[in-house]
Amino acid sequence: MTLRVGLVGAGGVGARHGRTLRALAGVELVGVADAVPAAAAALAGELGVPAVGDVGRLLAAGPDAVWLCVPPFAHGELEQAVLRAGLPLFVEKPLGAGLAVAEEVAAAVAAAGVPTATGYHWRHLDTVATARAVCAASPPRLVAATWLDRVPPPAWWARAGRSGGQVVEQATHVLDLARLLAGEVVEVQAVAAPSSAEGRDVDDATAALLRFASGAVGTLTAACPQPAKTRAGIELSCAGAAVELTETSLTVTTAAGTEHSEPAVDARTAVDRAFVDLLVTGARAEGLVDYGEALRTHRLAVAVAESARTGRPVRP
Repeated sequence: MTLRVGLVGAGGVGARHGRTLRALAGVELVGVADAVPAAAAALAGELGVPAVGDVGRLLAAGPDAVWLCVPPFAHGELEQAVLRAGLPLFVEKPLGAGLAVAEEVAAAVAAAGVPTATGYHWRHLDTVATARAVCAASPPRLVAATWLDRVPPPAWWARAGRSGGQVVEQATHVLDLARLLAGEVVEVQAVAAPSSAEGRDVDDATAALLRFASGAVGTLTAACPQPAKTRAGIELSCAGAAVELTETSLTVTTAAGTEHSEPAVDARTAVDRAFVDLLVTGARAEGLVDYGEALRTHRLAVAVAESARTGRPVRP
């Protein structure tokens, strides 16, 4: 079976997914749409597929599924259009700049009953599966999630109303790992250092306390004023083990000693392959995150951002 796929979004992330989809056996990319026609034309030309004017024309091409890889502020009507057509959809994270649109889309997904997937690609790492097994046997008591980075190039990222801010747009990956490895967060308390850059209202830094349903406690620290990414990952102090996990490495310390490993999986390819396999064969990869599960992480990220803004504790 050949799966016919449409792509919405020709920016950096959309281009990455487009190149992956174009290279996957059994996948036919039927077109690329973007709000910027020149961007759609450039990516479509590279991939050797048609550029189409909008999502309506893309749907008219008859895809079996649609990948939505658009900035946070662009979510909402695009998902609704795909769902009205009754098609499965892949949605890049975050699900929106805020919570309201994501909640509306989640309700539409539930009503449509179609398969969905989201861009939490870290979950496809074999090192994450190993960390999950360690944490299941040795429950985490302290969690430290970190994302120390620069401001990305797109102009929309610097405006909180369009990106959601760093916690929502970037640190959502490590918050997702915190949920996966230590369970649900029931309360957050955050503070933020305001922007020091002209033209940017995204905070320079955020620090948050996290209280987990299990009784574990944790922190999130995120910052974006530095010149390059220096740290993105999570550390867990467990009852009998210590875990340090990034996208490129895993260190597990137990009474038997310390073991280091690197992932053998290209998670950025695996996340697309997993959704294609689900649609073609019905086989669901363990790391695949559907819209409803992604919404739980998005609620947590938005709660941290809200607490930083208001100075009050927030329950996700």
